[in-house]
Amino acid sequence: MLNFVQIINFIMKQILIFSISIFLFSLSCSPKIVEPKKADEVVVNEPEKQEPLSPCAGFTELSGEDRGNAETAFVLYRDFLKVKNYKEALEQWKIAYYLAPGSNGRVKYHFEDGVAIYKNLYDNTIDKKLKSAYVDTIMMIYDKRKECFGDEAYVNGLKAFDYYYHYSDYTTEQNVYALFKTNFDVKGKNADYFVVNPFTKVLYDGVVAGTITADEGRKYTTLIFETIKQGLSTCKGAGCDSWNIINEYAPVILEGLEGVDGFYDCNYYTEKYYNLYTAYPDSCEIINLAYARMLRGNCLETDAKLLELKNVKTKKCYEAPPALSCAAQGNEHYSQGKYSKAIDSYLDCVESATENEAKAKYLILIAKIYYRDLKNYTKSRKYALDAARLKSSWGEPYMLIGNLYASSGPLCGPGRGWESQVVTWPAIDMWTKAKNVEPRLSSEANQLIARYKQYMPKKEDIFFRGVKAGDSYFVPCWIQESTTIRTAD
Repeated sequence: MLNFVQIINFIMKQILIFSISIFLFSLSCSPKIVEPKKADEVVVNEPEKQEPLSPCAGFTELSGEDRGNAETAFVLYRDFLKVKNYKEALEQWKIAYYLAPGSNGRVKYHFEDGVAIYKNLYDNTIDKKLKSAYVDTIMMIYDKRKECFGDEAYVNGLKAFDYYYHYSDYTTEQNVYALFKTNFDVKGKNADYFVVNPFTKVLYDGVVAGTITADEGRKYTTLIFETIKQGLSTCKGAGCDSWNIINEYAPVILEGLEGVDGFYDCNYYTEKYYNLYTAYPDSCEIINLAYARMLRGNCLETDAKLLELKNVKTKKCYEAPPALSCAAQGNEHYSQGKYSKAIDSYLDCVESATENEAKAKYLILIAKIYYRDLKNYTKSRKYALDAARLKSSWGEPYMLIGNLYASSGPLCGPGRGWESQVVTWPAIDMWTKAKNVEPRLSSEANQLIARYKQYMPKKEDIFFRGVKAGDSYFVPCWIQESTTIRTAD
């Protein structure tokens, strides 16, 4: 039978050098929400317009008294808004909005201001009917903006952004996806920056769930990568901050689609993993990884770069094949990037093994493939727990589950903030359990616990949410675990 240490080393050398560094980076750099700037904060290079261009009523269409009232209201509501007097701001805003929605034909910020006022009303009531009415009003304001000033793709992006982050209970996932998609359909790689991160997550979720076809997913995945490249290459000064945040988040999420069989093609895997090999040409772990990934992308056997990797792998990283067995077959499938087949082979090993310890070690291999290669965290946890049940004094399954939780910041939240921070609590629970079960893991577990403590929410964050340190807290998303609230300070 194949030596278990050899099996684990074969897979885990690749995982430890490449994967662990990636998941640590992804959480520490998980992005905050990239908020859209208000209309009056955006610099737009437009030619001077001598006449108002909006089809909606503006100042010039009003009579003397109405015009004066409208112009005064525009000034007054903004003064009230600056001091957060939302009640008075709303009264004056209504006058300005209903009398002159077209303003002077160029000014558009009153629509965003109206949205902000009604969002404040929404946030400060618990009446469900009122909340629903406020959301309807916000969306009507956006629609009026389209009527008055066009740019439907941009406004649809704003609507989708607000639905996704603030009002998800008042629409469907399909509607949010459709609204985001129109922004990319019209603007292509010049899509508005603030839609990129949420659209990426919606696209990822849809492809994984099967509600978005692989062909459509590939189309928009390519467009997202082009949009990020365009944004980074054309941004200037502080404007690059948003694109840097996007670049830290969206590619990490889209990398998860490598776990969907056949989703990415040879070009994707070649560009990513062959380049990784050229950076580490003497690393057998990276050579094996790049070779397996290019095979996963169905690169042709005659592909020059694949042949180069195969040659280097044979010369530098040759390992004598083990005797034919389910484990050997799993090993071979894994080395060829056939991860689902590798899992099937290891499951055969579980069935044929007679000792619980052997079964447990095959199960942890399966768990690691689901984590590292197929990006299916739910199944990875399942098999890790199955392994733990068969070997009670083993801490490694809990170390893996802790890593799964810690890696979920970008998956469970829109970015840096509460949803992405709370995943550290169950992660620390798992690492603590691992060292308690198997004391030899204490050093590794303590290092991870110390590293991730800094990413926990602060006292101020939990205070504003009406909870306190030591309370029980249920972490949603795929994790679905109860944990204890802790703070970073």
